Amino acid sequence: MNYRSFSRYALALLFVLAGVWHFVHPATYLAIMPPQMPQPLLLVHLSGVFEILGGLGLLFRPTRRLAGLGLLVLLVAVFPANVYMALIHEQLGIPGWVAWGRLPLQLPLMWWVWQVSQRV
Repeated sequence: MNYRSFSRYALALLFVLAGVWHFVHPATYLAIMPPQMPQPLLLVHLSGVFEILGGLGLLFRPTRRLAGLGLLVLLVAVFPANVYMALIHEQLGIPGWVAWGRLPLQLPLMWWVWQVSQRV
């Protein structure tokens, strides 16, 4: 297995496991849902479904680009929840450096998704 394939499988696994976690432990995601969002449990489940589908989509050449674009949209869509988590990190018992430090990590994650999904 070459580096490119390993990278794609690793990213796919990351998204699939994160998506499954939305169903196994939705409270984790409900806690960081901004209060103005409607139907938070539905949104948690939908984002989990899209993470799973996006991760799986990266594995197959015909769906790789579309999956990558979908994952990029998803990462942008969930960014407000990450900001909200940083704002309320004390209530959640998360160290500030962890909560705020996650925000700039979205950019390398998005770059990784782009790199993996554009190489068919």
